[in-house]
Order: sequence, then structure tokens, then C-alpha cells
Amino acid sequence: MSCPALPEGFDLTDPDLHQHRVPLPELARLRQTAPVCWIPQPHGIAGFGDDGYWAVTRHTDVKEVSTRPEIFSSHANTAIIRFNEHIQRDQIDVQKLIMLNMDPPEHTRVRQIVQRGFTPRAIRALEDALRDRAERIVAGARESGSGDFVTDVACELPLQAIAELIGVPQQDRSKIFDWSNKMVAYDDPELAITEEIGAESAMELISYAMNLAADRKACPAKDIVSRLVAAEDEGNLGSDEFGFFVLLLAVAGNETTRNAISHGMHAFLTHPDQWELFKAERPATAADEIVRWATPVMSFQRTTTQDTELGGQRIEAGARVGVFYSSANNDPEVFDRPEDFDITRDPNPHLGFGGGGPHFCLGKSLAELEIRLIFQAIADTLPDIRLAGEPRRLRSAWLNGIKELRVTYA
Repeated sequence: MSCPALPEGFDLTDPDLHQHRVPLPELARLRQTAPVCWIPQPHGIAGFGDDGYWAVTRHTDVKEVSTRPEIFSSHANTAIIRFNEHIQRDQIDVQKLIMLNMDPPEHTRVRQIVQRGFTPRAIRALEDALRDRAERIVAGARESGSGDFVTDVACELPLQAIAELIGVPQQDRSKIFDWSNKMVAYDDPELAITEEIGAESAMELISYAMNLAADRKACPAKDIVSRLVAAEDEGNLGSDEFGFFVLLLAVAGNETTRNAISHGMHAFLTHPDQWELFKAERPATAADEIVRWATPVMSFQRTTTQDTELGGQRIEAGARVGVFYSSANNDPEVFDRPEDFDITRDPNPHLGFGGGGPHFCLGKSLAELEIRLIFQAIADTLPDIRLAGEPRRLRSAWLNGIKELRVTYA
């Protein structure tokens, strides 16, 4: 059966669609008429050997799915809502070793270990170094006169923050950037990245991180790696678990923040009143509105462990359920005039860091710090930055990515 609120064959996870736009009009129609709706797909096209998924579009329902892991599992089919139809099941199952794709109690065990690196004290300790890095990144862009904001500015601070956080030598950050790009770009033919190349990049990144963990076990240093892998009296990560944690950081802590910064810059430059307001007042609410507006992860999925009901709709056990954060973050039942980019929006209960529950983003504070620091540096050093072309979007089933944003810096 097709969803009556959508055109025949319309799929909210179609990467060809996302290369051009986020389907906000269609998501709005679903919120109003069919907030939990079955979306049929050609058999196996998403890599799961099934015929579709349930789309969840209202803010309240997305939160409910997120906070009930005993019914809505991340582990059964992973959190990624669409792979390539040619992917093998064992390639999906190996991703269950990533914290994003775990359920309690295993997820609880791993998260309790890794969250040591994301305490408020740990993030505050990074602030001065990251402010200096943000200022240098922006100063370097100014010298070039014009360029691609994504590669010149947006990608640099998240990469350097990860390197700073876990003790990766700064000279290796380009490797992390290259590996993470290849892991998520297999849907974009322009980048000529196959799933095989993506899998190889993932293994290279995991191997790099495992070697880093082994080094710290042998010779501990004053960094997060040592705290995570060498604190035997407090529990620790094995070298392989640390490898998969760094894999998650490379996407969750790099790709998402980079895209939030890119979308945020585009939003400022297409809403000049907000850019003038930011330059003048630097409101603390700006970072949250940038994340809401960008919603870098458009959707994740869960799989039902039992027959259940959601939003008045019966869902059978074993069904995939897509939670659409892009829709939740534009729900007029929660946000006044969600179509407005308003950096003074308060309160702002967006779900750009997840809908709560066990998978709420561990790096929220770090991401907000990076966004605040980079835009403060841009406002100080590049106050007259201007668009020089329309953004070029990433072809992806679930990432709201910008792969190029041409600007003039001075």
C-alpha cells in the first residue's frame, strides 16, 4: 500500500531527492494527515530485504521512539535508514559494533566509559585551544580572498577538535577527513566512491584508532585515549571498541558539525538581518537555531521488537521505523514560525542532537562550542563575507550535506 498523503512512489529517503532539497512540504503534509505512515519501497532497495518502513514525522512521536529502546531497537537493523541495495547483510551486521547501533545494556556500558571524555570540564579545557584554532582557520580563509567555505572553514574546526580531544596528531587530520568523507559519500556518484572504498576507509580508520589505543595502553598520556583504554579499575574499552568509537566520532563529530556550520553560514548569508544581528549581539541561542535549521542528520531508523502502537497506528514486530528529525524540527505544534531562521529563538526544543533517550548526542556541548567559536571568528574577521554561488548538496539518503559553498571572504 502507498501512503495517501504522498505521490505514488515518493520515498523520503531517496538520495536523488536529497541531492536537490529536503522534502519539507511532503513532511508537513505527513505531519498533518498521516504522522505515522507506511512508505513502500522496491523490495530490498534499502539493503534490508524488506518492502518499506514506517515514517514518523511529528516531534512528539519522534521523541517517543527515541526514548523507548526496549520497543524501538537500534541494534536489529542499525540506525542507518538506507544503504545501497547491493550491500550484503554481513556488511550491515558488522556496524552493530558501533555505539550508535547498540541497545541497552551494552550501549549503556560503552556510553558510560566514553562519556568521560565529554564532561563539561573536558569540554571547557578545550575552549581556549579551539578558539585559537577557529581564529587561525578564518584568518587563513581571509588571505585567500574567495573559495569553498566547506573545505576552507567548515570542515577544519571539527577535525581539529576531534584531534585535540583524542590526541590524534594534527598532521593526521587530513587522513581522518578523507576516511570519513569516503565512508558517507558512497551514494554520491560525483565523488566516485563505491561501497567497497567506503568499507576500506572504515577499516583504515579503525586500524589507525586501534594502533593509537595500543600505544596509549603501553605508554599512557594525559589524553582521552589513555582514560578510555587504560583505566582498568574503572572499566575500559578494548582496542577494537575504541576503534569503532573513533569511527563514530569521525561521522557524528565531524560530518554533522561541518554540515551544521555550512548550512548555518548559508542561512546567515540568505538572511542578512540575522547576520547583522549576530555580528552585533552574538546571542547564545544562535548555535541551537543553526542546528535546528540545518538538522544535519535528516533521519535515523529503529526496528520494532514487538507489536506496538504509535500515534494511533498499529505497527507489527520487526518493522523498520524511520524517525525524521527534519520534520520534527519544523513541527508548528512545537515551534512558532519554524520556517523562519531566528537566532534568538527561545525556547528551542529541537531534535538536532536526537530525540532524547540513550542515543542523545554525547558531543552536544562540543558541537555547540565549535559552532559558537567559528561564527564568532567569522563575524570578527570576515564580517562582509558574501555568497558567490548556490550550495551544492551531497547525494545521501540520511545526511543533509553541503559539499561545496562558494563565497567571497573580503
